Amino acid sequence: MEPLHEELVYQIGLTLIEGIGDVNAKNLLAYCGSAKDVFKEKKTKLQKIPGIGHTLANAVFQSKSVLKRAEEEIAFIEKYNIRPLFFTEAHYPYRLKSCSDGPILLYYKGTANLNAEKILAVVGTRRPSEYGKQLTEQLVNDLSGSGVLVISGLAYGIDILAHRTALDSGLETIGVLAHGLDRIYPGTHNTTAKKMLQQGGLLTEFMSNTNPDAVNFPKRNRIVAGLCDALVVVESKRSGGSLITATIGNSYNKDVFAFPGRAGEPLSEGGNGLIKQNKATLIENAEDVLFAMQWQEKESLHKKTKQIPLQISLTEDELKVFECFRAKNSLHLDELCQTTQLPVSKVSALLLQLEFSNLIKSRPGKMYETL
Repeated sequence: MEPLHEELVYQIGLTLIEGIGDVNAKNLLAYCGSAKDVFKEKKTKLQKIPGIGHTLANAVFQSKSVLKRAEEEIAFIEKYNIRPLFFTEAHYPYRLKSCSDGPILLYYKGTANLNAEKILAVVGTRRPSEYGKQLTEQLVNDLSGSGVLVISGLAYGIDILAHRTALDSGLETIGVLAHGLDRIYPGTHNTTAKKMLQQGGLLTEFMSNTNPDAVNFPKRNRIVAGLCDALVVVESKRSGGSLITATIGNSYNKDVFAFPGRAGEPLSEGGNGLIKQNKATLIENAEDVLFAMQWQEKESLHKKTKQIPLQISLTEDELKVFECFRAKNSLHLDELCQTTQLPVSKVSALLLQLEFSNLIKSRPGKMYETL
């Protein structure tokens, strides 16, 4: 068995151990080093790992049978050219890495970059009004040419309308699924999903043969919230699924926006409630989102990073961070940490010094760009 193939078997197997979950899986990886090492570790050492204990250590020790199911999944993803994205790998979406409960493993098929510079989630009710449909179409149409990647959940209503409008507007769009990549739910969205594979993609944490059960949708929603820079709620009832996504987005410190609705209308209660509770910023159009996120197209974005003035002397670590902006004018804090291999606290302090030197400036959503 090839080393990469062997490690993937253990990585998939790790997701199948009953009771472990994403948070504990990350603890196991931190202490053991790799997924394979988790399965090879002694039970006495496993139970000493924070959050594991005797019961979960037993679950790991007695779970060797999951590796056979992992082999079957590898055959499936190889047959259909699906890309596995494991948490410790460089190509795993860096925005999700900063979410403590982010999936340990993702399955992806598509052409869009999951680490795109600008990612916007558009969510809302499954049964929108004509007003909600118009808002969604206008919002996404007006993002055309902005380079924004649109993501949603491929559900009925606002979700699928956002995907279809993005396709028509020339924007890439990714659907996050609550089931495996062996099916599309709802089936009526199959044609749109196929188009998205050529102009975006489909993403899930669920293996093949996983049904779209109700318990999976909140898990899907956390990926939507974690993968984006900002999230727009178009229309939602007071307890709608998009409210769950917005609440998770707030917990991840994402920028959340909402269109205001008519007072007393059930479909307005969700968005209006978010605005009243200061959990979302009121917007009226795409321009409001682009302005708030500082995503307007600027000439400076297409220029090379400016040279360091002669009078400014940078330390070795400051220069290491600043050099990251040679390839891209705008970078996320997590991406900088990943590139420099420095801890968040260290990179944050270095960025502050670079900002004092008028070399960079901070932007919403833990983004930084050169001046």
